[in-house]
Amino acid sequence: MSIAQIVEKDRLQIDAEASSKKRALERLSELMATGVADTSAGKVFDSLLVRERLGSTGFGNGVAIPHARHPGATSAVGAFMRLAAPVDFDAMDSEPVDLVFGLLVPEESTQEHVELLGELAELFEDKTLRESLRNASDTDEVFTLLTSAAPHT
Repeated sequence: MSIAQIVEKDRLQIDAEASSKKRALERLSELMATGVADTSAGKVFDSLLVRERLGSTGFGNGVAIPHARHPGATSAVGAFMRLAAPVDFDAMDSEPVDLVFGLLVPEESTQEHVELLGELAELFEDKTLRESLRNASDTDEVFTLLTSAAPHT
């Protein structure tokens, strides 16, 4: 499975308002819950928060990749937010985050989880892509950027 297969336009948001890391995770959980049957944003948030407590998912270069295994997920689900203003995410480079890609995978999907995280890390290493996402005018453009830049497997 690839990034292009797990993200949908209805789970993309630009200029999302979030005053803190916690609020960004709450907003992301709302988007991600739409991709998981029989769950709620609160349950998704709890899964993300448990993982975040192990260490920040702030990747660097203004990017965070919150991720978790979630009992309600039957397949991988991705969501993306561009924040209206960067927030402190305890990132590795201590820089605030404005690009947030969330990933949920089924509890038993260890290998898929690792592979998708690797793909996301590679994707967001691309400075040109990061800048294009920051300058995108709408979610259609964001969707095209994410799905065309991601390797298709």
